[in-house]
Amino acid sequence: MSWIYLGIAGLFEIVWAIGLKYTEGFTRVWPSIGTVAAMIASVLCLAEALKTIPVGTGYAVWTGIGAAGTAALGMILFGESRDPTRIACIAMIVAGIIGLKLSA
Repeated sequence: MSWIYLGIAGLFEIVWAIGLKYTEGFTRVWPSIGTVAAMIASVLCLAEALKTIPVGTGYAVWTGIGAAGTAALGMILFGESRDPTRIACIAMIVAGIIGLKLSA
């Protein structure tokens, strides 16, 4: 169950990171409220996951999901670079997440 919480925490990490773009520096009320809510949900789910997952593994997976997911959505939603080197680096983050899960 802890890995499910960690996955959900990672998804909320993506939501709040993307949400930051829509807040326009926290000047837009509803996107700001949604972003802060996603931040809180992400940390609460991470805290629940870390009850049984080692903190180093959990934190690395959480940030990895957030980084890879946010980078991918940045390409889709905001037209950010799809350079092959960038995609390869994101793939290495995903490989690291998988490796940490398999070694835990």
